[in-house]
Amino acid sequence: MSHAATFFTEAGEICRTLDAEAIDTMAVELADLRERGGRLFFLGVGGSAANCAHAVNDFRKLCGIETYAPTDNVSELTARTNDEGWDTVFSGWLGTSRLSERDAIFVLSVGGGNAEKNVSTNIIHAIDYAKLVGASVFGIVSRDGGYTAQHGDHVVIVPTVNADRVTPHAEGFQAVIWHCLVSNSVLQVQATKW
Repeated sequence: MSHAATFFTEAGEICRTLDAEAIDTMAVELADLRERGGRLFFLGVGGSAANCAHAVNDFRKLCGIETYAPTDNVSELTARTNDEGWDTVFSGWLGTSRLSERDAIFVLSVGGGNAEKNVSTNIIHAIDYAKLVGASVFGIVSRDGGYTAQHGDHVVIVPTVNADRVTPHAEGFQAVIWHCLVSNSVLQVQATKW
């Protein structure tokens, strides 16, 4: 079988095994966030950071939720990295944004963070900070979900069907899942143009 045929067979298997109920519950919880006037902060690194920028647009424009991503402000992100360290770039940003119990963070990550392996520690610190102030933690992750799955409130795990392609499938399905969310009538308040 060709690479493309194999890749899309794997994608089909992911579609068949995703937890649709968890995604529907996530839509309801995000609608509740909007109704209480809470803000949504998307957190991710690498390709997931790029996905965060797109998700911010969709949740703001289509769902009417005040939404931000710290990675959209490269000046502050790099200043915090330089002055305070990579580990706290997100938690420091959330502190300045006065994250509160009305708000939520939404982690997009392949592994979800792993304290023991020192991976995505900035996400781990952000989750800890969110929990400290009583904010909700959402996530779309893969592998075993890592720290995000262990400590999050509403987390969807993209099933791993091939360990060699966990990153492309995880980051690709982040987009599939958030588009499912923003097109859900429970959450969507403005139609797309096309």
